[in-house]
Amino acid sequence: MTQRHAPATERNRAPILEVLQHHLPKDGAILEISSGTGQHASFFAPFFAPRQWLPSDIDEDNLASIEAWRNASTANNLLAPVRVDASAPDWWQQPWSVNQAINAVVNINMIHIAPWVCCEGLLLGSEQLLSAGGVLYLYGPFKQGGQHTAASNEAFDTHLKNQNPLWGVRNLESVIELAAQHGLEHRATIEMPANNLSVIFIRR
Repeated sequence: MTQRHAPATERNRAPILEVLQHHLPKDGAILEISSGTGQHASFFAPFFAPRQWLPSDIDEDNLASIEAWRNASTANNLLAPVRVDASAPDWWQQPWSVNQAINAVVNINMIHIAPWVCCEGLLLGSEQLLSAGGVLYLYGPFKQGGQHTAASNEAFDTHLKNQNPLWGVRNLESVIELAAQHGLEHRATIEMPANNLSVIFIRR
């Protein structure tokens, strides 16, 4: 399997890295849920050594692409990808291939391209995996106050719902409210390029 490429990843990886370096804990493993092509994992991992970076995905083609990116990487802290279905019951109870505590969960561009149950599962799993002080990082487009923040996001939302009515740009306040029910305190919302947001949660 060859490496897959997502053009948006090349554009957003540097701004995301800056936020991650500022907000992620200084020790422990980082679990990336829905790693997609694997470009982010291979780019980010060297910056966080010796912390281990564990990529994951549900799609077999993506898992193969992640492994291809890993094989091309010189980072010894980038681990082999694992299959994770964030909507599955008890997905967080699998034996993780890390020898460090998972102190951060990173999720980039998933919850709008997945049913809401995946967001619910992500937040529940993060509650179970993270100890107090652990960080959940979300990135993507969000509505705020029930309204789109840009015409491009509204058009994207329509495009997503035309593909699958269970998909769509989520309301930030709804995510924050649900996160609070899972012991995840909203700490920061950071404006990013292309009308996206970085959203930081801390495990209480």
